[in-house]
Amino acid sequence: MTAPLLQASNLTVRFGGLTAVNNVSFSVQEGEIFTLIGPNGAGKTTTFNLISGLYRPTSGSISFRGETLTGLPPHRIAEKGIARTFQNIELFEHATVLQNLLIGRHTQRRTALWQELLFTPATRRAELAFRAEVEKVIDFLDLQHYRDSLVASLPYGVRKVVELARALCMQPKLLLLDEPSSGLNTEETDDMAFWIEDIRTDLGITVIMVEHDMSLVSRVSDRVLALNYGEVLASGKSAEVQADPAVIEAYLGGVAA
Repeated sequence: MTAPLLQASNLTVRFGGLTAVNNVSFSVQEGEIFTLIGPNGAGKTTTFNLISGLYRPTSGSISFRGETLTGLPPHRIAEKGIARTFQNIELFEHATVLQNLLIGRHTQRRTALWQELLFTPATRRAELAFRAEVEKVIDFLDLQHYRDSLVASLPYGVRKVVELARALCMQPKLLLLDEPSSGLNTEETDDMAFWIEDIRTDLGITVIMVEHDMSLVSRVSDRVLALNYGEVLASGKSAEVQADPAVIEAYLGGVAA
C-alpha cells in the first residue's frame, strides 16, 4: 500500500481538565472519501481543528504528504493544500459570491505587496488567471445564477454551496467538509452527495468529512471512523461501522445493550 496522504498519530488534546480527543490515530489514502461520525461532543470537529491548525494537539502528530503539520499556523497548512468548510457557514455576507470565491484564491497569490499596491502587469495577469479558475468552480457547482448576488441575500442551501466553492477555489489536495448536509433539505442533500463524489472523481481531491446524515455517509464514504467522547469506537466500511454494537450504543444509549 502507498504511503497515506494524511496520517494522524495518537492525537490528544485537552482543554483544562477536559480531554476532547484522546489518543486518536487514523490514516487517509489519496483519493479516498473518509468520514468521521459520532454523537454530539464526540470530538469530530475538534479533530478537524487539529488538522487545519486551529488547535494544537497536547500530544501526538499529524503529517500530510510526508510533512509534519503539527505546530504550523492555519495559513501555512492551507498553503500546503488543505482547505475546509465550517459547521457554521463562514462567508463575507456583504460581498458577492464572486468576491467570496476570489478570496479563496489567496493561497495561490505569488506577487509581492508592492506589485499589488501598484497593480503591475504581473498582478493584472494573476487577477485574470484567478478569475478564470473561479469561473471554473462556478460552472462546476452550477452557481452561475448567483455569481453577482450578495451572500446575505441567498438561501441557506446556496450559501452552503458557496462555502464549498470557496474551498475548491484554493485548489486543495485535501478537502475537509464539516457537516456538509447540515440544514439542507432532501433534494439539496442529494445534490451535495453528487458534488462530493464529483470532487473526488473529476477534480482528484481527497475528502475527509464530518457528517450526521447516515444515508449520505453510506452513499459516498469509502471508510468511516466512529468517535465517542474523543476516543475511537470503530473504523472500516460504512455498513460495518454502523452495525457495530459500540457505535449503536453511543448513538442510542442503553438501547443497544
